[in-house]
Amino acid sequence: MGVASMPMYAMPEVRGALDGLWDGFARHLRYQGVADVPDRLVHDPRLPDLWNDPKLLFGQCCGYHLVNGYGERLQPIATPHFAAPECEGCDYASVIVVGRNCAASDVLDMRGTVCVINEHDSHSGMNALRALVAPASRDGRFFARVEISGAHTASIEMVANGEADVAAIDCVTYALLERHRPAALAGVRKLGRTDRAPALPYVTRSTMDADTIARMRAALFRTFADPDLAAARDWLLLKDIEVVPVSAYQRITAFQDLAARHGYSRLS
Repeated sequence: MGVASMPMYAMPEVRGALDGLWDGFARHLRYQGVADVPDRLVHDPRLPDLWNDPKLLFGQCCGYHLVNGYGERLQPIATPHFAAPECEGCDYASVIVVGRNCAASDVLDMRGTVCVINEHDSHSGMNALRALVAPASRDGRFFARVEISGAHTASIEMVANGEADVAAIDCVTYALLERHRPAALAGVRKLGRTDRAPALPYVTRSTMDADTIARMRAALFRTFADPDLAAARDWLLLKDIEVVPVSAYQRITAFQDLAARHGYSRLS
């Protein structure tokens, strides 16, 4: 049996909608003749294990991982469009958040402050922010210190509690919190946003044959058009789906290259 997971936006408040969406998607996959479709999603997987699993049928990953280390293990199926204010088509951005009472009016006002990122290998939490401040870096530094929280929600909490001054948050995560857990945002405000890049793709293992991928894409498009799944899609802020070539994710590499040109290869 194949393995399926939708791990990237699986906060507790949306798990029921994810399971409902999977039930419908699995039905469309079977109708399209896709074999080894599991009945249930795997929740809270260890991501490297999921992405390296030879039985991976369906998953999701950050575009940063797709162009940095997992391009030989994963291939994109399609990319969702999200109903977040900072999204445009299949592109998304990060929102820059600061404390509710922070007086800054621009991210460049945050020079010398404490930044928190979710992970060093996150596009939304690190790579996009690094590119944003790289032109203003001096001798490879912009912030006084960079902390690692392990998750976007934890980064928001650290900023709200005054343990950090600024963070870049995936705009879909922010929008989901705004809708389903607004209290989590009570202590922060948006300062701005980063440039856009292709959003987090749905992926499968790189060894998946072209015919099965075509069937999976057909099932995805049916899932996004299925009126019985409209409530689940709305709960998850899913608007549409688009086939985006893996080459489009090289735009994420461009963020890295910009930072490198300014001598800012590591967010610091």
